[in-house]
Amino acid sequence: MPLEAGLLEILACPACHAPLKEQEANEQETELICTGKDCGLAYPIRDGIPVLLVDEARRPA
Repeated sequence: MPLEAGLLEILACPACHAPLKEQEANEQETELICTGKDCGLAYPIRDGIPVLLVDEARRPA
């Protein structure tokens, strides 16, 4: 389930404050990817709710 455009515009990475972009992680899951140069953390979206906790984020590959 995609996030509303207005919500995505105001969300930022809690670690570096860069904008986030929505990306499909696999067929069933979507995540928010940090667009910061050195960060790149991927935050999960669970039941349509972004989990913007650094401890829950996936490190870039």
